[in-house]
Amino acid sequence: MAPIGRVDASGDRRAAISTSTPQAYGPAGRIARTVVVHEVDDEGLAQLRTIRDDLVCERVTGTDHFVIDHGPFTHWDRRLVIDRVADGQHRVVETIEHRAAVGPWRPLFAWPLRRAVGRRQTPWWAPPDRLDARAAAVLSLLACIQVVDGYLGTVITQTITFASDEFGRSDTAQGITLAVVRLGIVVALAVVFLADRKGRRSVLVVTAIAAVLATGLGAASTDLWFLGGSQLVARGLTMGMGILIGVFAAEELPRGARAYGVSVLTLCAALGAGMAVWVLPVADLDPRAWRAVYLVPLLAIPALMVVGRRLPESLRFTANSLDRRSHGGQESDRRAPGSSNGGRRRIEGRRLALLAVASFLLLVFAAPASQFQNDFLKDHRGYSAVGITIFTLLTSTPAGIGIFVAGRLADTRGRRPVGAIGLLGGTAFMVLAYHSTGAALWASSVAGTVIGSLTVALGVYGPELFSTRNRARANGLIVTLGVAGSATGLIIVGMLSDRFGSYGPAFLVVAVGPVLAAALVLGWFPETARVELETLNPGDAPPEEINRQ
Repeated sequence: MAPIGRVDASGDRRAAISTSTPQAYGPAGRIARTVVVHEVDDEGLAQLRTIRDDLVCERVTGTDHFVIDHGPFTHWDRRLVIDRVADGQHRVVETIEHRAAVGPWRPLFAWPLRRAVGRRQTPWWAPPDRLDARAAAVLSLLACIQVVDGYLGTVITQTITFASDEFGRSDTAQGITLAVVRLGIVVALAVVFLADRKGRRSVLVVTAIAAVLATGLGAASTDLWFLGGSQLVARGLTMGMGILIGVFAAEELPRGARAYGVSVLTLCAALGAGMAVWVLPVADLDPRAWRAVYLVPLLAIPALMVVGRRLPESLRFTANSLDRRSHGGQESDRRAPGSSNGGRRRIEGRRLALLAVASFLLLVFAAPASQFQNDFLKDHRGYSAVGITIFTLLTSTPAGIGIFVAGRLADTRGRRPVGAIGLLGGTAFMVLAYHSTGAALWASSVAGTVIGSLTVALGVYGPELFSTRNRARANGLIVTLGVAGSATGLIIVGMLSDRFGSYGPAFLVVAVGPVLAAALVLGWFPETARVELETLNPGDAPPEEINRQ
């Protein structure tokens, strides 16, 4: 909507917005200034003089002077200069100085924020629940790490068909190698167990740098098993990164923005994966050129070190660590009347089993559908590396729409229906894609990725349904069974595709997994939208506990 302007009998509104003028503000970033000129009547002037409660919540500090009370800004200053031009008519110059708490993403948000701050309305791209400055800053820093995580998580997928050609290996060997790489979950479990004891921040940053270094080792591969062995470690560290990023975000974001945060992080992971696809065309230059894809992430190490210095420790981890220390290392009793510690463990055990089984069933299909796509396109549809890149970018990029929509709907309408639609619709179209050629292949791939991306709504369940002291470990165990599902699906699809000479029949077999997962979601998953983590996990100390220690 347009900013408030002159309101007359015809309902016409007019205003002029100046261009944003950056001012130096040291290492924390720059202050942007937006000037809006209004011609308003008395009613319009009264509205301008009320505090804003949209993208930002203000408080009054003086006559026609407002500063931030809550919102995703480290600086907010709004002033009004009023000139009376006629009876009941006023010319108001509204000057807003602001600095968003979005860290290195500030240039990306410069234009949409300039538009948003000049209007008393929450923009469509904002989360359902407003973020404060800390939550916005933490989410932006985690998003940077997630881009690296997304790249690292897709290098083996993008390159294994080219590595197999260099080393002279079959589809079955590819499937076995990809399955063996999943054993890196043992490394991921060590990472998340350590994070529940030592904290999220330090473990996440060290793991990210180690994952980049281990990935770079793949460029020196002498055969498929060397590549698989190095990727076993690298993917294990990468899985640990992904788990910790999700846990960290859930512990920092407000209850009505957790799924939104997951969707934003998923988009960042997709950006990272897309970067690996951008590099892939070098594989056409030489049979060994695919190795360059493994070296590119080394450029991210300095940025990861900077992010690590700026990232704070999770508030909820800190609160529960303080709570435990204040009780001599024992868990404090914050349970509801009549509950017991054993009862809480049983509840978490049931939740763990439910989420782990659903993860297994989903990834029996999703992992091979992703991992074998390049081989399907190259060997079964005749695509070159450049063709694969173009296909992947053009069919996967629209998934961003589904991911963003999934996050908002999951926070406002609920996780279960959105996730179930993603499971059933995405699976149906992806199966169709593996049976198609030409335009039908492109159309069904786009539909499958867009609808399938709605399953992002289910990604927030893992961090939500477990106590802070067990959250990372529980998610690690869920991922472990999911990895077992991935390995199972990869082996089944690899063997069946060699037997039938086609991927289509193989994917019909493993498609039963997501269908059963959708039944679990609709029948047994709890609805957690807009529920505080401490309500879902009554034994936890709330973040406010930090101020009482």
